[in-house]
Amino acid sequence: MIQAASIQQGLHGLVYDNKTESVRTINILERMNVYQEVFLSILYRILPIQQYLEPVYFYIYTLFGLQAVYVIALYVTSWLLSGTWLSGLLAACWYITNRIDTTRVEFTIPLRENWALPFFAVQIAAITYLLRTHLQPVQERLTLIAVFISTFLFSLTWQFNQFMMLIQALALFILDCFDMLPTAKVTWLYIIQISGLLLVCVLQFFNSMILGSLLISFNASVLIARTIQKILNLESDEHIFKFLKAKFGFGATRDFDANLYLCEEAFGLLPLNTFSRLSDTLLFYVYVFVLFLMTVAAVIVAFRNLSGSNQVQFMEKMEEYTVTLKPDAAYNLIHTVLFGCLALSTMRMKYLWTSHMCVFASFGLCSTEVWKLILKCIHLYTSQRTHVIKYSVTIITLLYISYKCWPGIMDELSELREFYDPDTVELMYWIKSNTPNTAVFAGSMQLLAGVKLCTGRTLTNHPHYEDKNLRERTKQIYQIYAKRSPEDVYRILRSFGTEYVILEDSICYERRHSRGCRLRDLLDIANGHIMDGLGENEPDLKPSLYPRFCEEIKKNLPSYTIHFTRVFQNKTFHVYKLTKHK
Repeated sequence: MIQAASIQQGLHGLVYDNKTESVRTINILERMNVYQEVFLSILYRILPIQQYLEPVYFYIYTLFGLQAVYVIALYVTSWLLSGTWLSGLLAACWYITNRIDTTRVEFTIPLRENWALPFFAVQIAAITYLLRTHLQPVQERLTLIAVFISTFLFSLTWQFNQFMMLIQALALFILDCFDMLPTAKVTWLYIIQISGLLLVCVLQFFNSMILGSLLISFNASVLIARTIQKILNLESDEHIFKFLKAKFGFGATRDFDANLYLCEEAFGLLPLNTFSRLSDTLLFYVYVFVLFLMTVAAVIVAFRNLSGSNQVQFMEKMEEYTVTLKPDAAYNLIHTVLFGCLALSTMRMKYLWTSHMCVFASFGLCSTEVWKLILKCIHLYTSQRTHVIKYSVTIITLLYISYKCWPGIMDELSELREFYDPDTVELMYWIKSNTPNTAVFAGSMQLLAGVKLCTGRTLTNHPHYEDKNLRERTKQIYQIYAKRSPEDVYRILRSFGTEYVILEDSICYERRHSRGCRLRDLLDIANGHIMDGLGENEPDLKPSLYPRFCEEIKKNLPSYTIHFTRVFQNKTFHVYKLTKHK
């Protein structure tokens, strides 16, 4: 966008892009969530900052600034729930001191989630305020506008938005069923979710993954007060459902895409050492304590609402519990429970939970209602004692966090780190210097993303996996690491317009994953071939008629050199040029 002659030309290049995927023109704005980069590029062009600030730093500073919005939103949510700014301060401190488990922005800056989660946090803060009682009509309307804007921006910036909002919609539905939230406000939230998602759908040229979203079906079914069961014949996100089916034990799968997710650590269960790190700052201990109290209160209130008892004696007995579960607190309780379940099952999603954990724990520690409930249970309640304990415990916790974490934070700030990967740098320089600008490269998704970024060359495949054709193309390209004949591999690569193929020793001889989860194993299973190495194989798997391509090509046998010529090699990468046969 910045290199284009004009904004219009830049947009045209994104809508009709033939420089990213070989032999295919794609609409980047429809396929990928990049409107935030489009907006930044326009902003960079119109602001008088080009001579002071390089584009990459403008991008990084904007994203880091957005993380400040994230922390402020957590601060405000905790303050709204507890009624004291000390709670917000504690939530912010916990978020920062536990940042290894609450954010990935410091080591993977341009992730879609780093754009989206700040807006999600703003949305939660706005919903928390909306669910307060006795709001003026003007306040309610302004808050609904804030919820809509934050929901829209969250949806626009992350392709997984619909799954997160489906969980949120389910939380609202549960609380509405138990009469813990005002039905009118819940209805507005359903409408906002649908309208925000549909607006994103329009901006993304009616993306089928959004049109067939389960969120739209779920919310529509709730709004019209009947059950709608749809069989969606969609393909953009089918790999996610295959992954979920296999992950939760609904049958084994040989599907390459599903196994690719299952074998990645990020999509496994949340490691237990996460809880020990969160406990170092007392966050996890406080969270479990508050969660237990609030859950007990929620169960009692739900039972009371369902029983419909109007007995005066019962109401008086329940009063002490009712005050601890106002609508905003009830929403945040079910929110943290559902996203906690998601994080426990899939480590990749823990950042949605751990940031809210900071809010929920700080709210409970600073909540008058929570301490009132505890002191009443042990018959020590007085209003003055409640305030003294609430502020004392919060200040002591803040002092402990400062004492425990301040030296480490100072040490980290004094470190100056440098990127060091000489083999990859050498490869990128070679590509820029020795291949034409129109050259088409094949290889692993992650490496080719770097090739596109550093050299601008055209790719056969890349890591944006929310497209069925691209997933199938990737599986075909990855036959370079399978047991296939050189003729088969050459035919596959040429069908995608490949001119150069990059082989990585780290994939060909992979040891990072166990047997059965190495990329070459996934390909062997998908192709019906027996895996390498000692161990069991499924009975219907057969030996391949051919050796592994990525190993055999290095022997320079005539059957390989007739199709492939090695043009670059270092300790990590081998680049082969495909022969053009008549």
